[in-house]
Amino acid sequence: MRLGATETQSILLATAEGGGTAVAVTVVASANTDLLARRLVVARAKDGEHTLGSLGSNPLDTEALKLVEAAMAEPRLRDGLRTLESDDGPVELYLEFRLPIQELVVVGAGHIAQPMAHLGTLLGYLVTVLDDRPDFATRERFPDAKRLIRADFSDPFRDVPLHERSHLLLVTRGHKYDYECLIRALRADPPPAYIGMIGSRRRVRATYVQLIEEGIDRELIDRIHAPVGLDIGAETPEEIAVAVAAELI
Repeated sequence: MRLGATETQSILLATAEGGGTAVAVTVVASANTDLLARRLVVARAKDGEHTLGSLGSNPLDTEALKLVEAAMAEPRLRDGLRTLESDDGPVELYLEFRLPIQELVVVGAGHIAQPMAHLGTLLGYLVTVLDDRPDFATRERFPDAKRLIRADFSDPFRDVPLHERSHLLLVTRGHKYDYECLIRALRADPPPAYIGMIGSRRRVRATYVQLIEEGIDRELIDRIHAPVGLDIGAETPEEIAVAVAAELI
């Protein structure tokens, strides 16, 4: 099977969006011109590991897979050139990695949500904005968001399943709605990677007390970032978004 560039990118993207890791190996230089632009893709998804395509020979594929295995064991996956020896001499390969795409779910479509959605997109998150007001969660206000959903805050995540790659930001128009969404997020299985909630320190303390009274485990409560964002003296919506983005990083 000979993979084309478009098909290769589709496989990489689909794997990353599904929470998997993938790497494409492309021959960029070889004395054997028949090998040029041949591609091999290794996709590690939830249902197992899949290998697609070929670099043109079984021995070269075998060595390339060893190279991929070693590269994927490194702490940081880096795109770049690698060289293998073959019967035709050195073969130069380019490795391109795709990591699981992280999601940013912004609950509330107010003044903080707008710069946050923009920054989240710049950082590579797949951004979803939820609100119960149709005039707020609009494409005009959130051109960078992947999804805009009109949600009922009594069941906010009905159409947005939370998982281990979800990063949740609670910035609704009222503490009551933030709390309703927070309770449901804490009970999600698996829990989100990040839960941030806006609010004053006094309101946050009251929230923690209420969570304890409702029997929420302290281990879950410790997952909450509130008041949300790093303490950099942020005041404007844009500055608060920068503080939250810094905390996410």
